[in-house]
Amino acid sequence: MGKYRRFVIASFIGLAAQKNYGQKDFALLEKNNNYRANGLYHELNKTKDTLILKGDKKITYVYSINKEYKREIDTYAGTNEFKVSLKHLSKGKHMFVVDQSPLKIIFVIKILHDRPKPISDGEIKITAIESKKD
Repeated sequence: MGKYRRFVIASFIGLAAQKNYGQKDFALLEKNNNYRANGLYHELNKTKDTLILKGDKKITYVYSINKEYKREIDTYAGTNEFKVSLKHLSKGKHMFVVDQSPLKIIFVIKILHDRPKPISDGEIKITAIESKKD
């Protein structure tokens, strides 16, 4: 009976630790609460790696300015609904500007983790083993 109890307790602790440390937020959104910005829906998706923009007017332009005053996202939208991937942004604070004529709606997104590192060809080694069948 003691082994079963220890197994259940260890499983519970393992699942709790996985939930707390396994899936951390990728980004945080500080919304624009100005009453003039009510025409723009701006939220993050469930995994918090994509910005979802929806507007009652056409979204013409979207860009972001990082803490070094460089534009990492600079794109023409031209639609009422637009999605922006945040995976390629550097870690830190980014100010987003959404142009919805005649308004420019500004809000902040904080990227909490570094960019995922791409796997280069030099890091992966694949070997083939030839098996003999008799």
